[in-house]
Amino acid sequence: ASLYELFFVGAKEVDVQGKKAIVIYVPVPQLKAYQKIQTRLVRELEKKFNGKPVVFIAQRRILPKPTRNSKRVNKQKRPRSRTLTAVHEAILEDLCFPAEIVGKRVRVKLDGSKVIKIHLDKSQQNNVEHKLETFTSVYKKLTGKDVTFEFPEFVL
Repeated sequence: ASLYELFFVGAKEVDVQGKKAIVIYVPVPQLKAYQKIQTRLVRELEKKFNGKPVVFIAQRRILPKPTRNSKRVNKQKRPRSRTLTAVHEAILEDLCFPAEIVGKRVRVKLDGSKVIKIHLDKSQQNNVEHKLETFTSVYKKLTGKDVTFEFPEFVL
């Protein structure tokens, strides 16, 4: 892979149960190229940063929902990829990259709070299981949503 063209837009430190995790933002067009080398790159960066967990996320933009009485005249319709929901879904996909999301459940508790349960592919369990707390706290920090990850035994 030619690493020359690859660059990242920004980086951020996030607290994970007393430790710090590093979130690296990459341009959306380069995300595929990053994901090809992500496992090796993450391993090397974690060595360099004294074992701090490293995650790669594409830098995406959320456009506000157009309102009826908005002063700004919209020349174009807002694309689906710029909606809040689409961006949050995409962040989740990027976050647990080597593992694939096979299912999703939203649990609404009696007090009205929501917890999203993410079912990950069991074939990648040994690759990402040690990072699940990192994924949870990074997603909470970036989107404000509570999420738990699990590896279901069977999928209907």
